[in-house]
Amino acid sequence: MCLKANVEHSNQEKDVKTLANKAEFEQFLAQNPFALVDFSATWCGPCRTLAPILEELSKTESGLAIATIDIEGNTELTTQFGIQAVPSMLLFRSGALVNRKIGLASIDKIRVWLKETPR
Repeated sequence: MCLKANVEHSNQEKDVKTLANKAEFEQFLAQNPFALVDFSATWCGPCRTLAPILEELSKTESGLAIATIDIEGNTELTTQFGIQAVPSMLLFRSGALVNRKIGLASIDKIRVWLKETPR
């Protein structure tokens, strides 16, 4: 599994975090004032393609924390945020949802999207 492998090999503080449940999701948002959460699925090809892009962003975008959560087994969160397609990237500022991007995007398009959202 691509996303799990990224976590197992991560030794740097800025790597993408894998969130297992709602409690970890809420803790992640509480600890990170500007956060991107990728809602994904292990069976989703575009999600696997997005994973290394998010890893790169986690190392180059200062002030941005990035996490991923699998939609399987997290139906409460997927319903709460209206996730109907994966990958879905949600951007939070101080715990509040401020922007979303659905589908696979290049690193350059994600950077433009991030710049459009005031920190």
